[in-house]
Amino acid sequence: MILELADIRIHPGQQAAFDEAIQRGLSTVIRNAKGFQGFKVNKGIENPERYILQIFWETLEDHTVGFRESPAFAEWRAIVGPFFASPPVVEHFTLLAKSA
Repeated sequence: MILELADIRIHPGQQAAFDEAIQRGLSTVIRNAKGFQGFKVNKGIENPERYILQIFWETLEDHTVGFRESPAFAEWRAIVGPFFASPPVVEHFTLLAKSA
């Protein structure tokens, strides 16, 4: 399994609208992508315009090719993109260890 980690910064004062948009985009677009395994979204406490989005993919290519090169990516960006204060920083990780 691959972890996609996206560090998202949104425009101030848009938290409530973004909360709805990201959940809608995840449930209507991302959830249907090939290789999608699950997600987590965390909101910043000290920095309320910062969100950490974790999406779990079966393979790296499911995200980088299958999703990002599909029409679904444009649909996803149309939902969440207007809130971005800057482009998200996105990285991928493999699991090294975890707690029981």
